[in-house]
Amino acid sequence: MRLLEAVADREYGAPAKQLAREVGLALPTAYHLLRTLTHEGYLRREKGLFFLGDAAERLSSGAVQQKRRSVMDDALAQWRDSIGAPVYYAVYREGEIQVLSVADSPGTPAVAEWADFRETGHAHAIGQCLLSQLDEEARRDHIDRYPVRSITPYTVRDEHILLRRLDRIGRMEPVLERQEYALGTVCAAVPITAGATAATVAISLPAHQADRLLSAAYRLQAEVGRLVGTLAVSINI
Repeated sequence: MRLLEAVADREYGAPAKQLAREVGLALPTAYHLLRTLTHEGYLRREKGLFFLGDAAERLSSGAVQQKRRSVMDDALAQWRDSIGAPVYYAVYREGEIQVLSVADSPGTPAVAEWADFRETGHAHAIGQCLLSQLDEEARRDHIDRYPVRSITPYTVRDEHILLRRLDRIGRMEPVLERQEYALGTVCAAVPITAGATAATVAISLPAHQADRLLSAAYRLQAEVGRLVGTLAVSINI
C-alpha cells in the first residue's frame, strides 16, 4: 500500500530505486512487490518508471462513489431527524425506478415494500414524481411495461387518469399520495433537478398524520434546496 501511495504522488512516474527509498524497503523486496502489483494491474511500467494501473484507478473510482453515497446518506439522516419521518432517495435509471437509499429509525419506520416499487410506480409518490419528470415517450414506455393496476382502493384507476395527473404536476411541485400504495400511509416526494437524471427525495407518514404531510413536504423541499448543489454530484451513485 505504501508503494501504491508513493506512485500516486508521482504524476510522471518513479523508478523502483526511488520508490524503495521513499517507503523504506530493501530494493529486492521493493522489486518483488512492484512486479506483483504490476502483474495484478495495480501498477504499470513504462520505460523503467511505475505508474498507477487500471486496477488502482478502479479503487479510486470506487472511493469517490462511496464518498458520494455517504454525502447522500448523511443528508437523508439529517432530514429524517429534523422532519420526524423516514426519508427515501430514488432515481429513474435505464427505464427503472430505483430506490437507492432509505433513512429510517425504530420511531420512524420506512414503508414495507410489499409490492415491487419498480412495478408500482403509478401508485406511490416516488414513482409519480419520477414519471412526471420524464418525457411523453419515456412515460408511455414505462406504463406499457408496468401497466396501471389497483394496489389499494385509493390507487389511480387507469393510465389515462394517471397521465393527466402527471401532466398537471408542476416542474418543482411536491407530489402527494394518500394510501395509494399502502393502506395507513401517506407519502410526499419532491423532485431533484440534476441534468438529465430524474431523481427524487420522499417522506412517508402514518395516515393519522396526513394533516402535516404538505407542510412536511415543503420543509423537505426547502432542505433539499439548500443542499441541491452538493447533492447534484451524488445523483450518479
